[in-house]
Amino acid sequence: MTGPTKLSAGQQAPAFTLPDATGTPVSLEDYRGGRVVVYFYPKAATPGCTTEACDFRDSLDALNAGGVKVIGISPDPVEDIAKFAEDYSLTFPLLADDGAAVARAWGAWGEKIVNGEVREGILRSTAVVSPGGEIESVDYNVQADGHVAALRTRLGL
Repeated sequence: MTGPTKLSAGQQAPAFTLPDATGTPVSLEDYRGGRVVVYFYPKAATPGCTTEACDFRDSLDALNAGGVKVIGISPDPVEDIAKFAEDYSLTFPLLADDGAAVARAWGAWGEKIVNGEVREGILRSTAVVSPGGEIESVDYNVQADGHVAALRTRLGL
């Protein structure tokens, strides 16, 4: 198997339109003109994904005050992300990437080791997209714990 194509700073961010927790379509284009963090997480309500989502939730005011919006994307069905958002009071958009086509386009899909086995799936990844739609920065295989704090420091927030 060949690895996913990774994005890099300066590239145009791949366009997407995906349903949010209510089934409403959300497009990256909706965020044009402002900075947006697009992060990919493997599965709603699992320990690492909950840690990361709650860190984004708890940092949302500071991120928004700095002109940065947040979007989370996973291959979960709409029903699962709706429950996740409700259970953890997640007020930023969580999007359902059924089939992981968007994750693949963003380089956030590939081989990883889970419980000692090599599997294909979401690679926990975070990209910052500029107001003009270019990738400012992208990190692959990030750790859930402490990642948002490091991102805020890099963004000066």
